[in-house]
Amino acid sequence: MEKTFSPLDVKQLNENIFRLLDDEWMLVTAGSKEHFNTMTASWGGFGILWNRPVAFVFIRPQRYTFEFTEKHDRFTLSFFGKEHREVLSYCGSRSGRDVDKVKETGITPLATPSGNICFLESKLVFECKKLFRNDFLAEHFTEKELTGNYYPEKDFHRMYIGEITSAFERR
Repeated sequence: MEKTFSPLDVKQLNENIFRLLDDEWMLVTAGSKEHFNTMTASWGGFGILWNRPVAFVFIRPQRYTFEFTEKHDRFTLSFFGKEHREVLSYCGSRSGRDVDKVKETGITPLATPSGNICFLESKLVFECKKLFRNDFLAEHFTEKELTGNYYPEKDFHRMYIGEITSAFERR
C-alpha cells in the first residue's frame, strides 16, 4: 500500500466532499481479506463528532454489505475518479451474493496496514471504526413525503457513524 498511497491528515483534505459524494460516489467495503463485500454509495457525510473525525454512511438491510458491516468493527470508504464511473455503477446495481464484483469490474482489492479492504484504483480512502449505528424510523421523519419517495417498501437505512482512524491518498 505504501508504494501507491500516502497517509493523509483528514484536516488537510483539499477535496470538496460534497462533490465527491454526489458526483463521483464511493465504495463502502467491509469484511476481511478472505471474505468482503463492497457497494456503491452517494449518501453520507463527514464531520467532527465526539471530538473525533467521523464519516457516516447509510446501508439498507437487504444489501449484502449490510451483513459485513454488522459483523465487522471497521469499514472503508474508497473514492475513485470519474473514469471509474462504470465500475461504481456496476457495484451499485449488482449484489455480491450473485456476482463477484472484483472479477467482473477488474478492480484490485488492497489491504490497508490495519487489514481492511480498499482498492488499488482509488484516489482517496478512509478507514473507519464503527462507533454508532441506528435505524431510520418512519415516525422520526419530519418531512413525511420522504418516506413515501425513498422508502415505499419501508426498507429504512441503518446509519453507521465511524471514526476515521486513517486516510490515504493516491501518490
